[in-house]
Amino acid sequence: MNDAGDGAWTLQNARDLYAMDVWGDGFFGINEKGHVSVAPIEGEAISVDINDVIEEALAEGSTLPLIIRFQDIISSRVKRLNRKFREAIAAADYGGTYRSIFPIKVNQLQEVVAEVMDAGREFDIGIECGSKAELMAALPLIGADTLLLCNGVKDHVMLSLMLNAQQLGQQVIPIVEKYSEFEQLLVLGAQRGLNPRLGVRVKLNTRGAGRWYESGGARSKFGLTVPELVRLLKTLDKLGKGDCLELLHFHLGSQISDIQVLRSAVKEITQIYADLVLRGIQVKFLDVGGGLGVNYGGDYDNPESSINYGLREYANVVVYAVKEICDERGVPVPTLLSESGRALTAHHSMLVVPVLGVHRPDSPPMNDEPPADSPSVVARMESAYQEACSTEVTGILLECYHDAREAREEADQLMRLGFMTLDQLAHTDSLYWSTCREVLHRLAAAELSPVPTEQLELEEQLTDLYLCDFSVFHSVIDHWAIEQVFPVMPLHRLQERPRRRAQVVDLTCDSDGKIDQYVVGTGNTSWLPLHNHVHGEPYYIGIFLVGAYQEILGDAHNLLGRVDEVHVYARADEAGQFWIEETLKGISVKDMLGQVQYFSNDLDRRMSELVRKQINAGVIKAADASKILNNYTRRLEESTYCATDLVK
Repeated sequence: MNDAGDGAWTLQNARDLYAMDVWGDGFFGINEKGHVSVAPIEGEAISVDINDVIEEALAEGSTLPLIIRFQDIISSRVKRLNRKFREAIAAADYGGTYRSIFPIKVNQLQEVVAEVMDAGREFDIGIECGSKAELMAALPLIGADTLLLCNGVKDHVMLSLMLNAQQLGQQVIPIVEKYSEFEQLLVLGAQRGLNPRLGVRVKLNTRGAGRWYESGGARSKFGLTVPELVRLLKTLDKLGKGDCLELLHFHLGSQISDIQVLRSAVKEITQIYADLVLRGIQVKFLDVGGGLGVNYGGDYDNPESSINYGLREYANVVVYAVKEICDERGVPVPTLLSESGRALTAHHSMLVVPVLGVHRPDSPPMNDEPPADSPSVVARMESAYQEACSTEVTGILLECYHDAREAREEADQLMRLGFMTLDQLAHTDSLYWSTCREVLHRLAAAELSPVPTEQLELEEQLTDLYLCDFSVFHSVIDHWAIEQVFPVMPLHRLQERPRRRAQVVDLTCDSDGKIDQYVVGTGNTSWLPLHNHVHGEPYYIGIFLVGAYQEILGDAHNLLGRVDEVHVYARADEAGQFWIEETLKGISVKDMLGQVQYFSNDLDRRMSELVRKQINAGVIKAADASKILNNYTRRLEESTYCATDLVK
């Protein structure tokens, strides 16, 4: 249904419906065409139509589904975070400085890391790594003054690489997570005649807030207990190496939902810092770890998806809490560090998925006349439908629904016993869904409070399934794994009122392959308002804020792997105010199969033998068999996802 002329519906209604002001962070909006747009450069009046980006990407050979990276958003987020800390430091008259650290585990893609580092150069941004491969990737990237912090479990190989970097003059600091790492570090340092620079992660009593709260607290996976820290200090003092300890660190876990928990942890670690300084150990850096959250638009009782603070408050809490304790204890303030990854990268990446088709429970509509010789239950269903169409009384509407439900159950029983034909059952079923649709429409219009249980049942039953070309398990795995909410909305037709209740389902054969929690202006719901899908016309849905973790964590469920992606930069002097800087192809069927040890040369050989056998047996002509074999071989080079011509 086209509602473009509906004066009751505006673009602001669409912004409110999809809660764009909650999660968009000033980057995403809707333009006068009814298309979702992005303003990636803070402070500049540049607006990029996402649908224009899709069209250009497809013209250049990309296929759907498609990851779009707005690289300028990374730069904007890096600058915004660092400027908020600079403002907090100036306002508090804090005597030290702040340096942000990017944990590359959040998104190891080289272009993402490069964009973060370029944007953060003026702020002396650093990198954090947590594995051997990440360390190997990071070492060549850092300059002489760039901090590289090394967290996670470290064997002697990793520790050797870190000490070699220190010998080269690089600012590499291993963060001791286990006491045995400290012991190995001393041995390896002695072998080189080197006093190793090091930091220590401390297990605080303060626990995190949100799903990852166990990353902090006394039972956390990593870090030294206070007794272990004291033992380490005594060892350093005995060896005369107290100046080796340069950094104190804690981590409360990803996506801290409650700012008061952060305040408590910062005060606790600062007390430890002050004790160390007063005993003569001049710690340079105080690292408050990761956890700076992103508001995905979720309700506040969903800590994986929402936070109760912004960048400004986060910076103020850290700066003022450290200054307060340092002033009380009479010690100089340290250089502040934070390992913010999600907050820097989540907004820059979005997934575009096309709708392939729609399943509606009330489709097809009922016939005008019931089949001949229908049992009496059909007439009762017809009566319930007619009454539902002619009343606004809540009690009567609920009675109509109850009668229709009872009649449907009776019809099912008659079918099982052989007393109802297939045509009669189809007509009864269509009448049932038409009755449900009428009852729900009228109950919703009445805006009842509290909402009747029957209305909730009907909303769930009458939700359309929009089949989309993507895999939840690859592209938004946190939704499946931990029920994190991601903003989802149509990318065009937003000048029309969306009249369908829908759930977005993916290509996989798993019943969990769906998105069943959505951000809307009235709070999270299990269904998403979408427009009627017209077969043969493109209808694009965007899944936003997927730039942190999702592509790295995603698996190969159903062998649906990496999708195509384009890297976009905004420029006022370009057509459409953007240009596609790079296009990356997704994984092919051949390469995806190779990962699970089905190799294309072997598959070709086996398929050729099968085809030859059928030719010799006279099952198929040689010319037709050759076409079949060539078709099979050609498909090995294509994307693992559906062909785009399915949505045209």
